[in-house]
Amino acid sequence: MNLFSIIDEIQQVDPEFEDRISPRRAVIKNITSFGSRVAVAALPLALGTLFKKAYGQSATAVNDVLNFALTLEYLEAYFYKQGLAQANLIPAAHKSYLTAIAGHENAHVTFLKNILGSAAVASPTFDLTAKGLFGDVMTNYNTYLIVAETFEDTGVRAYKGQMPNLLGNQVVLTAAMQIHSVEARHASAIRYLRALRGVSIKPWVSGSSTVFNDTGIIAATSSYANENNTVQHGIDITTLNAVKGTTTITAAIEAFDEPLDKATVLNILVPFIAS
Repeated sequence: MNLFSIIDEIQQVDPEFEDRISPRRAVIKNITSFGSRVAVAALPLALGTLFKKAYGQSATAVNDVLNFALTLEYLEAYFYKQGLAQANLIPAAHKSYLTAIAGHENAHVTFLKNILGSAAVASPTFDLTAKGLFGDVMTNYNTYLIVAETFEDTGVRAYKGQMPNLLGNQVVLTAAMQIHSVEARHASAIRYLRALRGVSIKPWVSGSSTVFNDTGIIAATSSYANENNTVQHGIDITTLNAVKGTTTITAAIEAFDEPLDKATVLNILVPFIAS
């Protein structure tokens, strides 16, 4: 872990960070004078303490959120790696898209593990068929894209659900929001690939007036619960003057991605975790 490199990167998104930690930076710097082994052992603790003092947020609470995100990223990275490894699954014209997405997911894993250090959880063993719910996921490209879309949409909502827990730490919040936006782009790209295969689908989450689930399969419905919510921040958007008629009401509803809480996301992931 290069602590000073991390500090320099943080300053790019938080110019006041230097003021927050000074003279703590000098204290951290002096740790390295005790020898490399001591320094390596002490840095994760020192970094957690530094963040807590700089932002008033429990390092444990932040780590919980980051490890939750890391588990999602492990699954997505593994999913794309396995898909790209199949000889006849992905059409040649689509491989560049999925290779790029896989690269992003691997980068997210690396980033989160670097920030967490020794606190990072290990990757579970995954069952991409979800205990048989998607039995042909590695042989049927249409199923593969449906599962990819579900993962990306779930990731978008999962990150959004954790934002309130990171409000006291603007550095981690900024990083989480950046990953959140990348996941949303992934979801749109997957929908584009499905559209190329003849599926009538919008670039964003859409569906009927009762269940927003454009994957077309019941097994994915839990990832889209409450996406047809009409109340945002206490306001019923269907009562606004600009929102009239079926078309504009549907557009207004589709304009929001609803957050998913941690418990809901973990329940969605359970079938995909073998051990």
